[in-house]
Amino acid sequence: MSTSQPSVSIVVPVRNEVDNIAPLIAEIGAALDGRWAYEIIYVNDGSTDATGERLAAIMKQRSNLRQLSHARSGGQSAAVRSGVRAARADIVATLDGDGQNNPAFLPDLIAAVEKSPRVGLAAGQRVGRKDTGFKKFQSRVANGVRNAILKDGTRDTGCGLKAFRRDVFLMLPYFDGLHRFLPALVRREGYEIAYVDVIDRPRHSGVSNYGFFDRLWIGIMDLAGVWWLIRRKKPTPDVTEVKA
Repeated sequence: MSTSQPSVSIVVPVRNEVDNIAPLIAEIGAALDGRWAYEIIYVNDGSTDATGERLAAIMKQRSNLRQLSHARSGGQSAAVRSGVRAARADIVATLDGDGQNNPAFLPDLIAAVEKSPRVGLAAGQRVGRKDTGFKKFQSRVANGVRNAILKDGTRDTGCGLKAFRRDVFLMLPYFDGLHRFLPALVRREGYEIAYVDVIDRPRHSGVSNYGFFDRLWIGIMDLAGVWWLIRRKKPTPDVTEVKA
């Protein structure tokens, strides 16, 4: 790993995506090389294929590539959290490991966070999605229900392309499914959200490992919990230290 301090950490949760690793890392490099000092943190979430071995081989060629490994799969939120906790940069960007999220949009997301200290999160909003009709229907229903209850102003919380301040993320309450409620929870902490339209594309290979039925049904309890957290939030006091 490079000893230089990165200004951006790219976190990629991945499970059984061996054939998508090398192309995606190359695209991340093409998007960021020469623009930021960055590190790439792959979180291997209990893969049972050769994902770990493929990452280890590429790490010999890339000093800024790191791999974290979960002994067994903990899910996408757990993988993202592991990566953010290990990140060395103040700004973290995330994207899915299946190749559907185009790294070409990372610079716009990172720049949106850098632009203002009041922006805690820049969220990708997918257009031209390449998912099946049923998955798109699920997402529309889940996003509509969530927005009606939380009023977070976000049409698409399921997009993996995001950038945020590491300290803001780490102050949020952690639970499985956290990544789908980031806009509402970041607003709860008093920060603004920036939105960036991103173009979805088909995955390079393999099959989906995260999501599907949990888009609505498993998320109902989480939705109720986040609504309660927002209702119970009190204004953050303005604090000054009194010197002797």
